[in-house]
Amino acid sequence: MRVSRLFMATQREIPADAEIPSHQLMLRAGLIRKCASGIYAFMPMGWKAYRKVENIIREEMDRAGAQELIMPALLPAESYQASGRWDKFGPEMFRLNDRGGRQFCLGPTHEESFTEAVRDTVRSYKQLPVTLYQIQHKYRDEKRPRFGVVRAREFVMKDAYSFDVDEAGLDKSYDAMYHAYRRIFDRLGLDYTIVDADSGAMGGSGSQEFMVKSPVGEDGICFCDACGYAANEEKAACPVPGKKEEDLKQINKIHTPDVKTIEELIAFMNTTPDKFVKTILYDIDGRIVAVMVRGDREINETKLSNLYDATEMTLASFGDVERITGAKVGFAGPVGLKEKIEVIVDNEVSVMSNFIVGANETDYHFENVNIGRDFTPDRIVDIRNAVEGDPCPKCGQPLKMARGVEVGHIFKLGTKYSDALGCVYLDKAGKENSMIMGCYGIGVSRTLAAVIEQNHDDDGIRWPRIVAPYEVVVCPTKVNDEENMGLAEKVYEDLLKAGIDVLLDDRNERPGVKFKDWDLIGIPLRITVGRRASEGIVEIKNRTTGETSELTADEAVKEATAVKE
Repeated sequence: MRVSRLFMATQREIPADAEIPSHQLMLRAGLIRKCASGIYAFMPMGWKAYRKVENIIREEMDRAGAQELIMPALLPAESYQASGRWDKFGPEMFRLNDRGGRQFCLGPTHEESFTEAVRDTVRSYKQLPVTLYQIQHKYRDEKRPRFGVVRAREFVMKDAYSFDVDEAGLDKSYDAMYHAYRRIFDRLGLDYTIVDADSGAMGGSGSQEFMVKSPVGEDGICFCDACGYAANEEKAACPVPGKKEEDLKQINKIHTPDVKTIEELIAFMNTTPDKFVKTILYDIDGRIVAVMVRGDREINETKLSNLYDATEMTLASFGDVERITGAKVGFAGPVGLKEKIEVIVDNEVSVMSNFIVGANETDYHFENVNIGRDFTPDRIVDIRNAVEGDPCPKCGQPLKMARGVEVGHIFKLGTKYSDALGCVYLDKAGKENSMIMGCYGIGVSRTLAAVIEQNHDDDGIRWPRIVAPYEVVVCPTKVNDEENMGLAEKVYEDLLKAGIDVLLDDRNERPGVKFKDWDLIGIPLRITVGRRASEGIVEIKNRTTGETSELTADEAVKEATAVKE
């Protein structure tokens, strides 16, 4: 491709709304274009890189025995209503009616569609197992789309679904996908961790995520060096600590004027965060509940949502808080609530004694509160986020924390969808049985962003060659010089004949402008035809290592074709 004909535009300035390196660089390098919040178009250069990621995924899925098909993006409500997810997805699902008033959605994921297709096709155990997949656009009305294609409202996913006769078969299908995913992410050169994860809206008995390590990752990863345990922060279990024996003190109301936050209370009462318990009120599908965790802990909203199998969950409104507690926001507690609501206590709070809570009265707190004597919780559960130093739930050694971007997720669904949608097979005895399902997803556009997150510097992207939009760029420094341009054309043509994705920068621009563009876009090899063109000598530069060398044109072509990774 001649750059003079290439549809591209680079930006020197960092876009104001781009928060993380991959988002900034994809916009600046002209790989994507923002159409609306959370909605992006892939430009030609970005689309070439995207397709290379997609093809690696396709190769490994085919190698693992999966069969590709494509489902519609516009899906009827009936399927989701039958599985119970029409309401479960809540406001994230894009819903619409056709001209006849029939309800549809833009597919957020396709468990139902695949289950129905297999239900209508497979009759006998002899036709199983089968694994089907597609690479297709998905739609979710994210509340806070951010980070470019990392969390978008329209995105591309590879989703696969396995169907087996029993749990042993599911284990084999799951294992095949597990190893296919490892090969995919290994080929992409990603530094990733496999963690236990929450199954979320997909449901099922268990799941694992493939997390690309990144300091700007949205997800927290808890891991243990001692035993290898790793889990998403949403999933990580927090063991119940040992109870410290302590004499119970008399409950006492304290005047705490204009003190609402834990930090202000710590200073006001001259004590430590582990003596406080905060009470947060949530509206869960129209039902107000109180959740209590230690003052310096955070409520794990995924655990809370799963506890209630919630469709929609938000913090309670100021009005609800004031009605139920009789106080302004910031003074809620379990003792003396004006209305009876369910009180959920975290495991850690259950072993605390003589702690401080809100008194359900503006500007007042209680000290020396104790469970059993002063209030009785409705449930005591693990409801907080794990933190660095917590004991590993597997071996007890201290946990460590990191950040990551989820690029892949695999689930053991069991019969959740086959039961709901009547997806059965006949066994050897002619008896109907529900098929056992698995689900396997990779965010294709998100994976592309993750590659950039792990491969960039101050000048721009440093693509691994396997996914670079172009592998080599040939840069003549004087396009109006016949000798200079002639040698550049020869190198370009030789690389084309060798099957290399190559660009010829035939723009009449200063060399510095060209070099900045290619460093920003991240083309792995740059061959510069410059001052020694009359001798047949060119300069070759490796974008990743920064190493340069002068070679004959033929030697440069040979080197560019020899190194493929």
